[in-house]
Amino acid sequence: MTAQLEPFHAISVSVLAHRLKAEGRDVIHMEFGQPSTGAPAAAIAEAHRVLDVDPMGYWQSDALKARIVRHYAETCGATIAPEQVILTNGASPALVMALSLLFDPGARVAIARPGYVAYRNNLRALFMEPVELPCGPAERYQITAAALEAMKPAPDGVILASPANPTGTVIAPDELARIVAVCQRRGIRIISDEIYHGITYGEAALSVAALDDQALIVNSFSKYFSMSGWRLGWLVVPPALVGQAVARMGNLFLTPPSLAQHAGLVAFDCRDELEGHVATYARNRDLLLAALPGMGLAKIAPPDGAFYIWADIGHLTDDSLAFCEQLLRDTGVCTAPGIDFDPVEGNRFFRMSFAVSTPLVEEAIRRLTPWFAARAASAAAHPAATGAA
Repeated sequence: MTAQLEPFHAISVSVLAHRLKAEGRDVIHMEFGQPSTGAPAAAIAEAHRVLDVDPMGYWQSDALKARIVRHYAETCGATIAPEQVILTNGASPALVMALSLLFDPGARVAIARPGYVAYRNNLRALFMEPVELPCGPAERYQITAAALEAMKPAPDGVILASPANPTGTVIAPDELARIVAVCQRRGIRIISDEIYHGITYGEAALSVAALDDQALIVNSFSKYFSMSGWRLGWLVVPPALVGQAVARMGNLFLTPPSLAQHAGLVAFDCRDELEGHVATYARNRDLLLAALPGMGLAKIAPPDGAFYIWADIGHLTDDSLAFCEQLLRDTGVCTAPGIDFDPVEGNRFFRMSFAVSTPLVEEAIRRLTPWFAARAASAAAHPAATGAA
């Protein structure tokens, strides 16, 4: 029997947005977690240069692996050998590889709820069991050491994400150390999704690589490096798993695009430009955090990093998909329904990505403010109809 996966509902909302745009509507895309900026200028220039001189082919760049090794040494003091770095076609294949390297079908793997939809669906596709841990304001929407300690029996593994999607919350370094200690003591293997590292608005997120040399680390050029379309990422594996990781990459995915690897190596040293993107996200975040409470959206997860607002809209609806569709039709602002990230309570949440330009965030606020005011007035006048979208 094949695994049955849930749809990614944000895609259907995005399809509607593109249809409205084709009809002449002005749409602001805040539904997906992808930067609106392109790759760094020097990386693009390198890609142009390489196209003229390199026929390319199946390839894993030793220079890029060495640069990634240096990155961990410089940012968190972790010592990693180049052969432990497996270059992948983005973070998604890295996650599939990590799961298949560590676990057999039937394995129980803990994930946060709310959390990225692909964690749940990839586990099911591989015939593993996602064990969702409810994470709300009291836990800052993150898995805690106490929650993992309390699980009976212990799960086979856990997927950590800090900063997280859809909330943007970061696990504090001392709590991350406690989580690692619990996992080591109880034999829980860790996969750490660090795709949003580099995008924080306070203390930098700590890599699990600094705390556990047996953890598998997933990362990508899609977010901080603004190269989502280049399909380039990496997986760090312990030495004992290198052989099987190489076998999986070669058989399942061959190699990531050669052109992307050339560009990615240059992108690593475009820090001024990339930090400029993070400064833009910070401005966008501040604008939204200032404006949303006035719209009645006061219950928001703390966006410590990434570029998301996860907001409670339960006072307005119990159907977040219909809510997002109506919001799009009425205002042209496209957002993601919470049911993608939380199958239990996501009907009363939605997610906004602020990885767009600041003028677009300002325009979105201009459109959303009267819309939410009208919605709140209607809900107050007809409280029994709150569930209607």
